Amino acid sequence: MSDEAALRRHAILCVLVSSAGFTFASALVKASSAGIPTVQVMLFRSLFAAITVAPLLWREGGISALRTRRPWDHVRRTVLGCGGMGCAFYGYAHLPLAFNTALGFAMPLLLTLLSIPMLGERVGAKRLGVVLTGLAGVLVIVQPWRETGMEVIPVLVVLAGVVFWALTMITIRRMGGLGERNVAIVLWFAIGGTVMCALLTIPVWVTPSWPQLAGLIGIGLVSGVAQMLMTEGYRTGQASMVAPFEYGASSMPR
Repeated sequence: MSDEAALRRHAILCVLVSSAGFTFASALVKASSAGIPTVQVMLFRSLFAAITVAPLLWREGGISALRTRRPWDHVRRTVLGCGGMGCAFYGYAHLPLAFNTALGFAMPLLLTLLSIPMLGERVGAKRLGVVLTGLAGVLVIVQPWRETGMEVIPVLVVLAGVVFWALTMITIRRMGGLGERNVAIVLWFAIGGTVMCALLTIPVWVTPSWPQLAGLIGIGLVSGVAQMLMTEGYRTGQASMVAPFEYGASSMPR
């Protein structure tokens, strides 16, 4: 197997395993966030994801692994990632999980299209066909048209999150191409998201019950591992190539 083929397989495997983790985290969000402000759920997600990933710093050489020559790219990735996360979590609280998932699966198609002008990737008819087929398959399985009485605002919020999510993946791919380490990309996002969400949570804090607290912590721990794998997949593989494999799981933001 050539080095290029091995790298492609590595990227695809990372995305598939990561997607399974995000599926579980999405279920935890749906089960644990009743009555909890969206930004507070985001705080737990970011904080405990940072705690999960932090030990990997020592394997990568300690604090020096966080050094970056692309600080504004990390700021952009944090803002886009938090935007996508907030929109998705809002959707989980206001829409059925299947409907929210169906909307989120528009991301691989949008990402594939955006990768052409923004990353200069070549997307042939076969690859585009795979994305469209995957989207159609998901729609057939979840059948969102069966859901009635959907409010317009939550749907629009989730669709806005899809745009944020796609732009986040584009940013990660660019940063990976410029040599940014996986652990730095993930940890700077977790740190930035924790600080941002902590400030916004202060005026709206709601003390969770013990079962909710366990679920919120679980969201962060599972998401931290899944995000490392997802970032590695997009950092090392073409965005348009790995995007179709997002259809292996839920629409949890990365």
